[in-house]
Amino acid sequence: MNEADEKLVKRINELYHLSKQRKLTELEIKEQKKLRLQFLANFRAGFKQQIEDIVFVDEKGNEVTSEKAKAVQRKKGLRKD
Repeated sequence: MNEADEKLVKRINELYHLSKQRKLTELEIKEQKKLRLQFLANFRAGFKQQIEDIVFVDEKGNEVTSEKAKAVQRKKGLRKD
């Protein structure tokens, strides 16, 4: 997790704990929703990046990565074939 995500999580957690002590203000509720959406967007982008970079190999050592995945990897400059 990078520093920006750590700050997001820290603030999300602060708001969560605050909500257990008292009712959040409208501004705090909006902030909490915005931060959660940002965290999810960052998570999904990172996960997508990891998935797109995977190279699949069978038990004989032959690459069996799908053509769709290869195309994405070529577009990103990760493949030379």
